[in-house]
Amino acid sequence: MEGSFRDRLAALSRRELVGLVVVVAVVLAGVALWYARSLPKPVAIRGDIRAAAPIAAPSESPSPSVLLVHVAGRVRKPGVYQFRTGDRVVDAVQASGGPRNGADLDALNLAAPLTDGEQVLVPVRGQTGTASGVPGAPAGSASPGLININSASEGDLEGLSGIGPVLAQRIIDYRTEHGPFSSVDGLLDVSGIGPATLDEFRDQVTV
Repeated sequence: MEGSFRDRLAALSRRELVGLVVVVAVVLAGVALWYARSLPKPVAIRGDIRAAAPIAAPSESPSPSVLLVHVAGRVRKPGVYQFRTGDRVVDAVQASGGPRNGADLDALNLAAPLTDGEQVLVPVRGQTGTASGVPGAPAGSASPGLININSASEGDLEGLSGIGPVLAQRIIDYRTEHGPFSSVDGLLDVSGIGPATLDEFRDQVTV
């Protein structure tokens, strides 16, 4: 095989040998170029690249604190209401429907800020109320200033909202005949006193 290849080369003319050498050189150059391009290239890092600043998450404004306040006494809709930090006693009175007849708003500091868990008690005129941060009286205990319907005089009863001389005398006559009232709702048995009338002075009396 080697002798045959040499014989073929010897049989070639000078021009043919030069052409063969050129073809081989071109092939080798192409292979070398392909190999060079196939090698991995290092990644150039520019010197002016700066670290990206972290993106701050959008801050959320804290929601106002929710205050639970018990509004009681001479208001139209007593109950527990929700308020926000910065609300005042006057806001509590307005939220509960406003004062009723006989309410003594001057006994309260209407500008006092509300606090969570407090009771705003709107008193009857002549009765001391609790306003800012003072807890309400426990259930079943008599509040100061309430009129006891089992021992009140006719004059005391006439001071109640919606009660005149006639109804005051009927209350006294009823308890004299039937004995002491066991609850404030017992007044509904007195002629002339219905649910609407009782609601007018319910929070002013006790037994």
